[in-house]
Amino acid sequence: RLHPASRSRPAWGIPAGRRGAGSSRPGAGDRASLSDLLQSSVEAEEPGAAAARRERRCPREGTVLLFPGQGSQFVGMCRGLQQYPGVRDMYRLAEKVLGYDLLSLCLEGPRDALDRTQHCQPAVFVASLAAVEKLNHLQPEVVERCVAAAGYSVGEFAALVFAGALDFAEALYAVKVRAEAMQKASEAVPSGMLSVVGRREANYKFACLEARKHCESLGIENPVCTVSNYLFPDSRVIAGHLQALEFLQENARKYYFKRTKMLPVSGAFHTRLMEPAVEPLAEVLKSIEIQKPLFCVYSNVDGKKYMHSKHIQKLLVKQVVSPVLWEQTMHSVYERKQGTEFPYTYEVGPGNQLGAILKQCNLKAWKQYKHVDALEDEEAAET
Repeated sequence: RLHPASRSRPAWGIPAGRRGAGSSRPGAGDRASLSDLLQSSVEAEEPGAAAARRERRCPREGTVLLFPGQGSQFVGMCRGLQQYPGVRDMYRLAEKVLGYDLLSLCLEGPRDALDRTQHCQPAVFVASLAAVEKLNHLQPEVVERCVAAAGYSVGEFAALVFAGALDFAEALYAVKVRAEAMQKASEAVPSGMLSVVGRREANYKFACLEARKHCESLGIENPVCTVSNYLFPDSRVIAGHLQALEFLQENARKYYFKRTKMLPVSGAFHTRLMEPAVEPLAEVLKSIEIQKPLFCVYSNVDGKKYMHSKHIQKLLVKQVVSPVLWEQTMHSVYERKQGTEFPYTYEVGPGNQLGAILKQCNLKAWKQYKHVDALEDEEAAET
């Protein structure tokens, strides 16, 4: 268990052992083993010292960490990361919480198993925090100077663990429940997600409305077709019934869509088709301790900073059925007075999609971007 004083700074290792002894979740209640597994690498610091130091810091000296979401996973991720302190312990604990060998699945696949929602969400969550361990080992000052974090969809859970708001094991269990519930919801209705790059005159709401009318003409009751992800200017993800998405692809020119591509996911995430996943996640989040983040963490739901623990609990549930406002979040994170320098940004985890999106949202901020991969390499970060 972390000494309370060590929570006055961005704690890395992972805060562990805040769990109540009465919990029945996998790996729960075992305070001693959690503390043994995940020893903090942070020494105690006088309360308020980190905050005072951060206030004196100029913008360029602060760092921002971005955590990727589902779809960034690949077989072989985390190869070589076990050499860094805490990573093996993370995967050992993950196996206890999940009930299967996550590390083997990440390293060896098979790919179709790793890509299943119930597996890839925990996989990306742990891989991203393993990448933070790598960054902390090679460039500890980057972790120490973090002033803000954001995570894409499931990446938000990793960002909140990094910020000290959630316990690693408890957050992983919540991710497990979330992923399994979303998998089950996606199997109930033939649905999916369509990535769209549109021209400036594209009207996404009108296109979705006509796609829903098309579904109604096919006899589908109460069809779903809506923007589920705002990526960058002129780029959206539309999710809903498969028949609606097929209609949009067939009529792409009519709606001024330059490019469309079906995403390799099993359901219409971040729409009301995920409503069956709301209650299971809400129940888990009610039962775990959530603390105020040690620095700014931004929500996908409204693109704004989390304010307190109840706010986190409420919005993490709402996020499952709400569009991911990533473009709006990037504007919030990097909003500053003209002439103010941009912070260094690090994407931690598999893939570099968030960096590509940042380049489209804010070119000046992207020029300070680096990627910390979930693979073994010589450098702490690579452009």
